[in-house]
Order: sequence, then structure tokens, then C-alpha cells
Amino acid sequence: MASATAPTTLSLLKATATSSTTLTRASLIPVHSVSVTRGLRFSAADPLLALQVKSRILAVNGKGSRGVVSMAKKSVGDLTTADLKGKRVFVRADLNVPLDDNQKITDDTRIRAAIPTIKHLISNGAKVILSTHLGRPKGVTPKFSLAPLVPRLSELLGIQVVKADDCIGPEVEKLVASLPDGGVLLLENVRFYKEEEKNEPEFAKKLASLADLYVNDAFGTAHRAHASTEGVAKFLKPSVAGFLLQKELDYLVGAVSNPKRPFAAIVGGSKVSSKIGVIESLLEKCDILLLGGGMIFTFYKAQGISVGSSLVEEDKLDLATSLLKKAKAKGVSLLLPSDVVIADKFAPDANSKVVPATSIPDGWMGLDIGPDSVKTFNDALETTKTVIWNGPMGVFEFDKFAVGTEAVAKKLAELSGKGVTTIIGGGDSVAAVEKVGVADVMSHISTGGGASLELLEGKQLPGVLALDEAVAVAV
Repeated sequence: MASATAPTTLSLLKATATSSTTLTRASLIPVHSVSVTRGLRFSAADPLLALQVKSRILAVNGKGSRGVVSMAKKSVGDLTTADLKGKRVFVRADLNVPLDDNQKITDDTRIRAAIPTIKHLISNGAKVILSTHLGRPKGVTPKFSLAPLVPRLSELLGIQVVKADDCIGPEVEKLVASLPDGGVLLLENVRFYKEEEKNEPEFAKKLASLADLYVNDAFGTAHRAHASTEGVAKFLKPSVAGFLLQKELDYLVGAVSNPKRPFAAIVGGSKVSSKIGVIESLLEKCDILLLGGGMIFTFYKAQGISVGSSLVEEDKLDLATSLLKKAKAKGVSLLLPSDVVIADKFAPDANSKVVPATSIPDGWMGLDIGPDSVKTFNDALETTKTVIWNGPMGVFEFDKFAVGTEAVAKKLAELSGKGVTTIIGGGDSVAAVEKVGVADVMSHISTGGGASLELLEGKQLPGVLALDEAVAVAV
């Protein structure tokens, strides 16, 4: 919830001064010097994940600190060699990577993100049984086979990964039985079975019968109650979170629920309807809320402002009004763009110009926030200690209307350099920071789309609820 010292002015079309008061809060993410990563035996997908993995492993060994565990779930970092050596561990990862027409991986980010958890397990003598989906197959579909993933997985792990031709059955059981300590067996695409997405107990039981314990590191599918993400956990104990899943929870739940303040949220996207839950949830927690993207025109029209042919959800006008009132009641400084970039058609080569948000002519549509709004937003963000961003400021797929989105990405990169916690909450915002080339400096970039949104809305994720509760530890 907004703090008592949060800005209390509701700003609709122009900037207002925001409080620079910072409340002292306990940081949920342990901070360690860069040297803590020395001796890590793997390359994490990002440096902060490496830091977190190291801190969790050190905490188990009694040599380091550990932050509050968001959603209080047990982590793979809590498991020692004694827990893992010789044990068969069913690891659900999200290796749903894009492939080109030649079945070559075009982006291995998700594979690299899964490596720390797998490395931790095999370095402690576990036998890893790796499961994932790829694409949306309807039954057994050769083009969705996991075979193209084996070379890259083997390269990153430094061992030869064995692949099964199925994910259940006698042949798979034989491969599991022959797996050495520290070995990795990749099961075939779990979605080749319709029972996976239906979360049929018998299918989940067959998957679980292959292993002794369960690790879920697939945040991107944690909001789905599928057999490999939720059902398996009913048959295997312990069932714990992998390092990647834990990091997502620490940031999207922990750092958002108890942020360093002032805490700003930036929400964009084309429709209010797709972000209602996110906005309502964040209004309970943030001090500053910046809105951009196509949704702003529904807020303008709700105030009686002409928006030309801009996108408007007519059935959400009352909702927009209620959200504005709620922000005022909560003491949240809500900022809408004061100027917009308008176009005469929805196309990359459209004629465009910058106008005040109150002066959009008939026949023109808003496709980006304007330069004055960028300055206003940047000024508001300057005071913050925590920022979360979900959704673009305009139609950033078109270069002409990507300026506002790219400006936000650059500002967050600058703030990251000053020690501000910056969280990119999945979806198009991730594509934006990658396009600008500043992804590496953000505190956290969520790997989940729908899962990220549901967490930010305050919803419980089935794949997380199914995991064991954490034992309380000292911070």
C-alpha cells in the first residue's frame, strides 16, 4: 500500500512534484559483492541470478545470508549433497525455445536460464530427469521434438545429455535406471500427451514414478495446473523451487510486496481490460503510477476529452473513472501523458505529429507518448528506489512510434546504474529492453508472460502452490 508520505496529488495531464521521502525498508534480495560469484561452477543466464544462486548455496552451508523467501517455498538451494547424491530428480524446466525452419535454436535464453539449477543438482551427485514442453503440439508432432535442444544443453552443461524418445513407459524407465550420478536425461516433449495439459492424475503419477524428488524451475508455465507443473508434486517429496523460479518469486512477489520506496509502477499496453488486475493490485502498493500505451485513451475519454480515432474501450469508461478515484483515495500519484504522438493511420509510414493530449483532432489516433510526457515520466522516476514496468508506451513495433517505450527503457537502465531496483514484468516490456540493448543492466527481467501478469495481479500460481513450504530462516 502507498506509504503515508506518498504523493497525494492525482495528476491527470500535467506533472506534479513527487515526494522524495524514502522510507527505510528491509531489502528482500540479499546484496553481495561481485566477488561472491568466484568459484561458481556454471554460467548463469544473468549475473544477478548467479549472485542469488551463490547466496542460497552459501546459506545452506552456513556461510552466507539469505533473504526472505517469497511465497515461503522451499528452494533447490536448500538441498545439500546428502539430500541429492544418487537421487533421481524430476526437473520441470521451461525450454520452450524458438526454432527456425532448419530446427536450429534462434534464442537460447531459456536454456541458459535453466542451467544453474541443473548444474547444482548434478554437481551434488543427483540424477536429473529433465522435462519440458516445446510449442503447442497436437499429439506426437516431429517438428516439436526436443532433439534440437540436446547439443546446446550438452554444451552448456559440459556433459553429454541423453534424450529419451518418450516421457513415460518401459524404455524411459530403462534409461532412468542406467543414468549415472551426475547424469542428465531429457524426456521427450511432455505435451505430446494430451493428459499433460488436462493434469490427469494417472499421467502425473507415471511421470513421478521416474524420480525421488521434484524441482520446478518453469516459471513461464507455473500459472498452469498441468501434470508436470502441478500434478507431479502430489507424488514426490520434497517438491521445491528451482533457482530461476525462486528469483521470479523474490522479485515479482517479494520486492513488489515490500519495496524500497518510493515505489513506481509503469503500466502500458493497448487495453485497460488486459491490465485491470495489475493496475488494481499495484494501486495498493505503489507510490507513483505511470500509464502509457493505447489504454490511456480510455482514461482520457472517461474524463470527457476527445481522442479522435484512438483506441477506446467504451465498456471500460466507468472502470477508468473508478481507477482514477481509487488512485486519489490511496494517495498514489497517477500520471497520464500530457502529450501524444498521433498518426493519420495505423501504419509504420503514417503521417505523424505531436499534440497535447487534450487536442487530438478527428480522424487521428494516438500511437505513442510525446516528448513532454517522456520528460515528466523521467522526472517522476528520478526519485524512486524500486520500479516495475509492464507494457509498452506506444506501438513500439513501428520505429516511428517506439520513442516513448525506448525512452523508458533507457531511463530504467540509468536508474539501475544508480542502485534502483528495476523489474521488467514480462511480455512486450522485455522485448523493448532487449531492442534497446539494456536488458543486461536491469535488476530482474521476468521470463514469464501470463505467469508474470498473474503474480502482479496478486493471484496464486498452481505450480508454486504445489511446492513444499520453506522452513523459516534468519535474514
